[in-house]
Amino acid sequence: MNYVIDCESISKSYGNISALRDVSLKLEKGSFLAIFGPNGAGKTTLLKILSNLIKPTSGAVKINSIPLDNEDGEIRKNIGVVSHNTFLYNNLTPYENLEFYGRMYDVPDLKKRIVEVIDEVGLTARMYDPVRTFSRGMMQRLSIARVLMPDPSIIYLDEPYTGLDQHAAMKLRDILKNLKKGDRTIIMITHNIERGLEICTHVAIQVMGRIVYMEEIGKVDRDNFESKYFNTVGEGHY
Repeated sequence: MNYVIDCESISKSYGNISALRDVSLKLEKGSFLAIFGPNGAGKTTLLKILSNLIKPTSGAVKINSIPLDNEDGEIRKNIGVVSHNTFLYNNLTPYENLEFYGRMYDVPDLKKRIVEVIDEVGLTARMYDPVRTFSRGMMQRLSIARVLMPDPSIIYLDEPYTGLDQHAAMKLRDILKNLKKGDRTIIMITHNIERGLEICTHVAIQVMGRIVYMEEIGKVDRDNFESKYFNTVGEGHY
């Protein structure tokens, strides 16, 4: 089977510290994987390796059957990353921010695409307001719009719910549900178990650099998952 994301026994060490330990992960097109785990579990390190921002110490990663070691930059164009840093310019408007990033990626029909993605994240009414006037939730939505500009087939989200109030979290949830439509493959790191379970197709638990549990959402007992998560983390699996 051809997997969009195919990790085989990847590990990452920083001196004597092991951030990832023998992680294997396979996802088909259209999958939405939510990864839960405590701080320091190596979740962000995993996303950085999958984004080709850092190299694993050992193991192999393929994106669309192409080894990341051999990629020539085309793969990275098809990957969008939403991280803690929004990479937005606060003195510019949403339109100006997206115009800047659109030119970087040579997005065709740029003006039309800007209007499309701003509408997709529900910020049309604030299109020409300075970003410095935005709430945390609005900035997070705009950062998703930035990522969507080149229409990537793979999206990684690193704790997108951090710092959001209930209203902003609900708006973000609706946006992420829309991202599931089509053939996009998505990995989201989150501590928000409720939000993660309601939108993902697969769920994983990462502890001390290892994936200790992974399952399709249809096979997960949602009522008992939270206790399973805390039991798994508590037991260590070191």
